[in-house]
Amino acid sequence: MKKYYLSMVFLVVVIGLVIVIGGVSYRIGISPVDRNNEDPIIIEITPGSTYHSIGELLKENNLIRSISFYRVYIWIFKPDNLQAGIYTFNQSMGVSDIIDILENNKKDTLRFTIPEGRRFLDVVKRISDITYFEEEELISIWNSREFVDSAIDKYWFITNEVKNPNLRFSLEGYFFPDTYTLNSSATAEQIGYMMLDRMDQILTRYKEEIEASKFTVHEILTMASIVEHEATTDEDRSKVAAVFFNRLNINMRLQSCATLGYAIGEWKLIYNYQDMAYNSPYNTYLHYGLPVGPGGLPGEKSIIATLRPANVTYLFFMANTLCPPDNQTYFARTYAEHQQNIRTHLKAC
Repeated sequence: MKKYYLSMVFLVVVIGLVIVIGGVSYRIGISPVDRNNEDPIIIEITPGSTYHSIGELLKENNLIRSISFYRVYIWIFKPDNLQAGIYTFNQSMGVSDIIDILENNKKDTLRFTIPEGRRFLDVVKRISDITYFEEEELISIWNSREFVDSAIDKYWFITNEVKNPNLRFSLEGYFFPDTYTLNSSATAEQIGYMMLDRMDQILTRYKEEIEASKFTVHEILTMASIVEHEATTDEDRSKVAAVFFNRLNINMRLQSCATLGYAIGEWKLIYNYQDMAYNSPYNTYLHYGLPVGPGGLPGEKSIIATLRPANVTYLFFMANTLCPPDNQTYFARTYAEHQQNIRTHLKAC
């Protein structure tokens, strides 16, 4: 009898230990992978997914410690209402936190800013950094015939000029630089339309001036992108625009460093003769007239300056960025005056 009693006690102790160890293991198994790591991890839940099926996805992204304990949690609590979409998690979340986000459909809104003067590829990288889209995927979609044709049909300011095969990217310069908020489940097309919608709002403010101009919207955005890069202050924009229009009027090469930098893919303070001879439809040191298209994203102030250039006869300017704290722009009517400005204001450099 005593032997039986001892056996039962031993069995109870063993079962108790198993329960305790199992409980501790379970608690650890559903706990955060790293409580101190809040770096965002973006996950796409595809249509038709179940809480059971996404266990491997969560594990692959190092969001859960154990698929087995994750599935035990699912079996115990039986969550429902899993919706497809883009969700953001981090390793400081335990399984219960992750399930709460999914069950309550807490899809994130994403916020991003594109500063003036940035380029198409900068937009691509920024969007790729905060979404699940790869850069190559965004380029392929936004530069595709389908998306470009749909943009031409949808927006009054986009014409067949953006189909010029010499353009590096069809819609370079058409996405408006601004701060945007979007649903994390937005498609690449929706994101592109959102930035084009904003450009539509801006250009519509000046539609009468645009229609009265002898330049097309594409040419206006092309010039505005040059002004955006070349002007160092808001006060300079209209005068910089005037310089380039004055050059166009006398069939003088624009010789804009903004276009040369875009042509060779490198922005420098000083370009050499080899750079200037680079054969590209964007290189205005080599070719007359406007470049084939914008080389960046112009903001509203540069668009206004392009539509309302200053009434001046300047043909040259020198932005004194090499000798801070001067940082002024000096304008000249003749090349001799321009050379004198260089000798006077760059003599200390």
